[in-house]
Amino acid sequence: MKVVKFGGSSLASGKQLEKVFKIVVSDSERKVVVVSAPGKRFADDNKVTDLLIECGELCLQSKDPKEKFEAVIERYSYIAEELALPRDIINEIHDDLTKRLSSDKTEPERFLDLLKASGEDNNAKLVAAYFQVQGVEAYYVDPKEAGLLVSDEPGNAQVLPEAYDQLYSLHERSGILIFPGFFGYSKQGEVFTFSRSGSDITGSILANALKADLYENFTDVDAVYSVNPSIVKKPKEIKELTYREMRELSYAGFTVLHDEALVPAFRAGIPVHIKNTNNPTASGTRIVYERDNTNGPVIGIASDQGFCSIYVSKYLMNREIGFGRKLLSILEDFGLSYEHTPSGIDDVSVILRENQMSAETEKAIKERIESELLADLVKFEHSLALIMVVGEGMRHNVGTMAKASKALAQARINIEMINQGSSEVSMMFGVKEVDEKRAVQALYEEFFVAVTV
Repeated sequence: MKVVKFGGSSLASGKQLEKVFKIVVSDSERKVVVVSAPGKRFADDNKVTDLLIECGELCLQSKDPKEKFEAVIERYSYIAEELALPRDIINEIHDDLTKRLSSDKTEPERFLDLLKASGEDNNAKLVAAYFQVQGVEAYYVDPKEAGLLVSDEPGNAQVLPEAYDQLYSLHERSGILIFPGFFGYSKQGEVFTFSRSGSDITGSILANALKADLYENFTDVDAVYSVNPSIVKKPKEIKELTYREMRELSYAGFTVLHDEALVPAFRAGIPVHIKNTNNPTASGTRIVYERDNTNGPVIGIASDQGFCSIYVSKYLMNREIGFGRKLLSILEDFGLSYEHTPSGIDDVSVILRENQMSAETEKAIKERIESELLADLVKFEHSLALIMVVGEGMRHNVGTMAKASKALAQARINIEMINQGSSEVSMMFGVKEVDEKRAVQALYEEFFVAVTV
């Protein structure tokens, strides 16, 4: 049995949905289909989820959401008309969204979750209706009835352990099951969404719960590429990579798969296959537990902007018991999460997402570190990009760090910091944002172009 997930671009129009239908019915093992909300039809188009968020924010501001409401209904109507579906399905979606908009708004985050979840929920109903019109036995599945229980965390729901046993009962249902992604229900029956792009998470949860043989994730690219195609033209496709490699690449900027989505599949040892809805015969990329390291030490290079660092120096820091804990507890007091902590014997850097930091927060943190930890130097660096060089083969290959550093030096790019994870699956370089693209290009040429010449 296969669990199949389709992203927003695969469901943006009636023509796209026709492709989805053909893909699903072409393989009898595709029994569970997880759907996202309709995505963009063209570059300047709006995603339905974005429209729903705007609609909800207007309601919370006591403003008329009519224009955004009608825009959402128009998107579903557009798809239904292309597919010649009965008007009943649009009336059902209209009534559902109207009901959600009139619900309790005293807790804004919960209200927004209820509204955002309607994108996937109503699209699943529409997709099921289309499959049925085509003469296929297919059913919309309500996540609440199916038992997808999640934690009470708006915008960051986590699946509860007992959900897996309840979801396994879907095995008993006949036909093709159309399941909305992105959200679940708390034990109190409230809707809570996963983090953005959370339909990937739903698919992975169902693959685990149903003990699927394969989790197929259909998107709009032929494969996962070794580097961002917007930085390097026609980069090498990755045919196979491990869960750990994909997790590292997703964290550092690869958007083809949500970085949390791999966890349920990883725990169950279920392979994940990334494929293209618009070119389903392409081989795609398989994500597996282990692979042969036959293609060099590096499998991919990813980068992301928007970071800053706090550099703290203190003589004999390494002999001071609890220094690291005290430093991180100061950040915790300000509600800040950190990404990395590369360190030496007398200094440490803490890397954070820059959008967490205001000028006032920065000043207050600096004062506390200086006064409470008696640091010799506290310095903030802004506008940093993190570049991750990833590959299981690095564990068995000597000189990978030296080659990477040499490539950046030859491109005249200053390295602000270096950090290598203890797993030896990745190494991180911090550079200024203005140098990000040149750094990625230099590393790609070193590890992929030079090898193939």
